[in-house]
Amino acid sequence: MAEFDRGLLESSQRPLVMGILNVTPDSFSDGGQFDAPAVALAYAKEMIAEGADIIDVGGESTRPGATFVEEQDELDRVLPVLELIKDLPALISIDTYKAKVAEAACKIGAHIVNDVWGLQKDPEMAGVVADAGVPVIMMHNRTEVDATLDILEDIDRYFEKSLKLASDAGIPEELQILDPGFGFGKTLEQNYQILKRFSDLHKYGRPILAGASRKRMVGHILNNEASERMAGSLAIHMLALQSGAQILRVHDVKPHVDAVRIFQAMKELGSSQ
Repeated sequence: MAEFDRGLLESSQRPLVMGILNVTPDSFSDGGQFDAPAVALAYAKEMIAEGADIIDVGGESTRPGATFVEEQDELDRVLPVLELIKDLPALISIDTYKAKVAEAACKIGAHIVNDVWGLQKDPEMAGVVADAGVPVIMMHNRTEVDATLDILEDIDRYFEKSLKLASDAGIPEELQILDPGFGFGKTLEQNYQILKRFSDLHKYGRPILAGASRKRMVGHILNNEASERMAGSLAIHMLALQSGAQILRVHDVKPHVDAVRIFQAMKELGSSQ
């Protein structure tokens, strides 16, 4: 298993691109496209060839209204794929909120745990991550949308709890990554409030992930389908990069890798003057 390069997440280094590999039948954008292990392997190789730094493997759709997946079914979906891709030249992330799935994935070779419930769904998750010694992405989430909320205050409360769970379990600060959770339990306005104040998230002193790829916050503005939202996703992610995002979680790898290269070139040009 390749070691996780902590230097990649230093603020002086370039942002990373995480390619999405959903091995699910019902994900909102690409459900059923990559659920056969051989097809998933080919797609992972394609994303890496396009410049993906991380491949994020998920076996349960987290879209609104998605069907709950039993633990064993999720294991049956993701473990064969992880076995096939574990030696590819990229970091591998397991997208799960179930501790036993994370534990099995890390034993195979996953380098990162991406928990859409920020360690707060499964009480065993923080301990599993700590024992594995891998980074964890802790995402803000809500079971219900509440338009009356100050969403940034809600994120504050949520992250305080997630960060305490991580620290209490012994997960080092440098392995804690935060994700404000675009599209998860939020109104359209709340999503754009987060984007507008994205730089506020750096007060936690942790790397920040932005993941708006093909989401409804793009489609509502552009009035288009998920497959047509690459340009809108790219626009949101570029704004997030300007506000300090260090990881972009995306479906369309090559355009985002190109955008990161332009962003980094401008950043380096500015620092040399």
